[in-house]
Amino acid sequence: MTTRIKMKTQFIIKEAQGADASYAQEIVDEISASAQIRGTGIAKRTPEYIQSKIKEGKAIIATTKKGEWAGFCYIEVWSHGQFVANSGLIVSQKFRGAGLAKRIKEATFNLSGKKFPQAKIFGLTTGAAVLKINSELGYKPVVYSELTQDEEFWTGCQSCVNFDILTAKKRQNCICTAMLYNPAWENNQKPKRTQWKGRELDKDLKLFERWLKFKKTVLLKREEKKNKRNGK
Repeated sequence: MTTRIKMKTQFIIKEAQGADASYAQEIVDEISASAQIRGTGIAKRTPEYIQSKIKEGKAIIATTKKGEWAGFCYIEVWSHGQFVANSGLIVSQKFRGAGLAKRIKEATFNLSGKKFPQAKIFGLTTGAAVLKINSELGYKPVVYSELTQDEEFWTGCQSCVNFDILTAKKRQNCICTAMLYNPAWENNQKPKRTQWKGRELDKDLKLFERWLKFKKTVLLKREEKKNKRNGK
């Protein structure tokens, strides 16, 4: 029954405007709850920060036709405009499973390209679903050194439960997978978008999920051993 309700729900996906700032607290609460369930962190944000992104025209919001909040994503600019991050992608638990995350991500990606056409778009993710969406948009996995080195960006990772791993690895590696889209690739400098398709993509994503679990286990065990040696 729940699935049928989701399928019938019609969403309005648009660039967020001033009046949408009223959803800020709900968005922040959902982000926090989602991070706790997954056991990983999304950079913690305040309602005021979310409101600022909405007022700056750097956010995409999804609502139902009745005005109920359904999903959100915002844009952050780093390294003096050289890099853009599509951050805080979140869908209300009530509307998950309806393909809404992909539609919001695509809208945010397009808004980023419109506002910052020369910027590299990047993200950090622990989810296979987001990896799939990013791959379909033209992102590719990269090493952390290819991302912005803006200190303020990395400071935002402090609210993540895995921040100690990130610092121990000197920001060269962590549980998250780094992904990057470079607009210069459109000039025949890389294969066509969506290098994986259909069953091939689904197969690779299953392998990625297993690898991610293995990576998380190994890194956490190493961190635990290190803490024991240091008497923590």
